[in-house]
Amino acid sequence: MTELLTSAQMRAIELAEIESGAVTGLQLMERAGRGAVETALAKWPELAKGRHRALILCGPGNNGGDGFVIARRLADRGWSVDVFLYGDGSGLPPDAKTNHDLWLEMGRVSPCAPETIRACERPDLFVDAVFGTGLTRPLPDMLNEVLDVRLMNVWSEAQSIRRLAVDCPSGLNLDTGMVPSDGETAPRVNSADLTVSFHSVKAGHKLALGPVLCGDVRTVDIGLTGPDAAERAMVGTAPDPDRARLAAPEFLHSDLPLRLWPGSMIAKLRGQGHKYDYGHAMVLAGGPGRGGAARMAARSALRSGAGLVTVLCPPDALTENACHLDAIMLRACGDPDAFRQIVDDRVSSLCLGPGMGVGEETRALVAAALAHRRGDRGWRDPAVVLDADALTSFADAPDALFALTHARTVLTPHEGEFARLFPDLAQSSRGQRSKIDVVRIAADRAGCVVLLKGEDTVIAQPGGGASVHSATGARAVPWLATAGAGDVLAGLIAGLAAPETAPDLFCVTEAAVWLHCEAARCFGPGLIAEDLPEMLPKVFSTLAR
Repeated sequence: MTELLTSAQMRAIELAEIESGAVTGLQLMERAGRGAVETALAKWPELAKGRHRALILCGPGNNGGDGFVIARRLADRGWSVDVFLYGDGSGLPPDAKTNHDLWLEMGRVSPCAPETIRACERPDLFVDAVFGTGLTRPLPDMLNEVLDVRLMNVWSEAQSIRRLAVDCPSGLNLDTGMVPSDGETAPRVNSADLTVSFHSVKAGHKLALGPVLCGDVRTVDIGLTGPDAAERAMVGTAPDPDRARLAAPEFLHSDLPLRLWPGSMIAKLRGQGHKYDYGHAMVLAGGPGRGGAARMAARSALRSGAGLVTVLCPPDALTENACHLDAIMLRACGDPDAFRQIVDDRVSSLCLGPGMGVGEETRALVAAALAHRRGDRGWRDPAVVLDADALTSFADAPDALFALTHARTVLTPHEGEFARLFPDLAQSSRGQRSKIDVVRIAADRAGCVVLLKGEDTVIAQPGGGASVHSATGARAVPWLATAGAGDVLAGLIAGLAAPETAPDLFCVTEAAVWLHCEAARCFGPGLIAEDLPEMLPKVFSTLAR
């Protein structure tokens, strides 16, 4: 799996390599600049032919040093290059100063000012190498004006000018994916068509505004892969407690065969067995007229590989549910006593919340489910997936829920449900903390896996392990924002977790989020939640190869 580093972690990796003598800062800067040029020309092959013009904005740090290398490499290809520096060339860090001086042997550096830039000839490539990793403060107004995409309107055919960002568009916080504000004026939004990251994707590339501002993010290997990186990136292993990872079929930036991930997370793709070997999932449903959500969750659990799935519903909802269920079994269950009589040792996963209703009855059933154990046969306790009403029922007493949850529990809130359980961690209260940070805090507090849904879904477990699934760029699925999609995801997790041979619950949850998105991508626009379980066989057929 690909690591999602923070700015501090990236700096520590670079420093360790430099101090070990394995590489110098100048070598890293040269590799970064060359890699950025190669990546841009690979994306836009029309720029690799003939002579073109570039406008490069360099900053006062090492990001600016990368910009000077880019200028040299483009000039070597016969390009005309205009270079502007924000700051004083004499105050640059040593490696950046060296590359600044090397560029002065080939061209000139002008002060970074809007009026000077507007006077330039129209560029084919606009390079933002001003601020990269580590920026947490708002950009100065002048720099905002320089980087504002509207500045390009002074040139003809401005829409065809390619915008390349080194590390990230200047002004983006690469730890949070947000654009810092001074609290008085709304932050300007600068964007790129292509962002070149080095060594690893950073958290801010995948969180919040990052995907929108960065455009196409591509990673350049600059030779920093340490001996322990492969171990940390192994699929199906517990997450590193200090580093987040991207939930995607990648291994050290190379595509993985889908049979390895997420295929290895699906028990029925790995061997043969009896239906009881693949577990028994139970989904609790609400009363008459409220059973649809649970039925979708149950169908998702069965499609995803549970050997058996049963819907438990109040007695007066039996007829309604019986009209809709065939392969899924059905039992009457109106209270915790009935639940305890029905649920035996063979039940290996439970899903509660979709359509159950908010109130004391739901709270009592959640408590009974979390208290259920599987006897003395050496089996794992059932995985308990709590969604929707199972979470909202504890909105006025979240600590009461957290006193019941355990390591085999997964909470799957959207932002509204998350705010009710963790009001101090809600979007409006996060400040400079990233979504990864707050979900880690939530997981520690709840004592279980927490999955906070969104385009940038974050999964965390107690102790710091975290993962991000990004449904952006080529994986964007806006049609997944539809009623019932979350219920299907809850059932999908329960189904994947049901088999005795299912991997670690955190890893199963990562795979479920990816599969959920992939099912939506397979269907396309017009999707409704009922379509998702029916797309899973098509998705699974691509994973078995």
